[in-house]
Amino acid sequence: MQFVQDHLEEDPAQLLLQHKEIPGLDIKAAARQIAMRQKARHKLPAWAAHPSIIFPPALSMEQCSSEATGRYKCSLVQGKTMVDLTGGFGVDTFYLGEKMEQVTYVEQQEELVALARHNLPLLFSNQQISFVHQDALAFLLQTKDIFDWLYVDPARRGKSNQKLYQLKDLEPDVVSNWGLFQQKASSIMVKASPMLDIREACRELPGITQVHVLSVKNEVKELLLINDGSGQPLRIVAVEIREQGPSTFTFSPQEEASAVPVFSFPQKYLLIPYASILKAGAFKSFAVKQGLAKLHAHTHIYTSGHFPEGLPGRVFEVLEEIRLDKKVLKKLYPEGKVHVISRNHPMKAEAIKKKFRLKDGGEEFLIAVTAVDGKPGVWRCRMI
Repeated sequence: MQFVQDHLEEDPAQLLLQHKEIPGLDIKAAARQIAMRQKARHKLPAWAAHPSIIFPPALSMEQCSSEATGRYKCSLVQGKTMVDLTGGFGVDTFYLGEKMEQVTYVEQQEELVALARHNLPLLFSNQQISFVHQDALAFLLQTKDIFDWLYVDPARRGKSNQKLYQLKDLEPDVVSNWGLFQQKASSIMVKASPMLDIREACRELPGITQVHVLSVKNEVKELLLINDGSGQPLRIVAVEIREQGPSTFTFSPQEEASAVPVFSFPQKYLLIPYASILKAGAFKSFAVKQGLAKLHAHTHIYTSGHFPEGLPGRVFEVLEEIRLDKKVLKKLYPEGKVHVISRNHPMKAEAIKKKFRLKDGGEEFLIAVTAVDGKPGVWRCRMI
């Protein structure tokens, strides 16, 4: 491990060329650890800073949760006992287990179990940890324990390494075993793909009380489906995880169905909600709750004559409406540098950039939309 710490700032590929053989050291394994630690600096900074943590192969690093989403999950649970049925590298086991007294880690890959046995005791403080090298369903069928929380992050890769996202296609099959999960835990959390249809998932898993849609840097990373045993009506929480704390927007399917937004042409400001809000489907209720007008029923961009301070999204000041015309654009952007956003417009952003020879750059944005009159238009804007 000392070799790894001494060479953390170096290129692993160059290290392999420079040090082809060092007595008593597996140089390839050391180079892999350096590469994974360098990746972990952004995804798992606290883990990367711990000198004794051993990191897994690249695929497990790619698939594991980030520290940011792990900490958010921790804020959703409380109790004494928790089981992680799909332990993997152990990131979620650790963050979900921080508030627990007894934590059970279950994993069928022997290599990952060995890593967890080494790593998790270094991170946990007073928790009792059990490590189980077994198939998740086999473990559940034989255990007599009833847990406060059951967590499962089903494998989303098929046998041919294709990406899967429907719950019934994953391993373990959450849909077929939902009844078993409910027998074995008071509360259940399922981590699912950002591609998953939320309404369909709630139909497949009766009793879901919360859905959390997590985005980081405006990219949806995870869906969390929770049955907390309360029997309360479903609430959907859209979350943008930021350094200064999460930005959240909460609504119910009923609120969305009954919301009647106001429609308007672009006023002084435009607001594009965070990706988590759009994935959550809060199209009408967002406008109503935030006091904004919508540009069109199918254009999920919002407008206001007053600066929408503190609202969850990107805010743009409208400078003028323009025509998509080569001469107009050449005069405005002689170097061809401008950011383009297209929402519910006949031309996608890439098509606009290609046709008019534009490239991302500069401080201005062209926002192309279908407006309240049903006609396409383009507004020149500056992001606040």
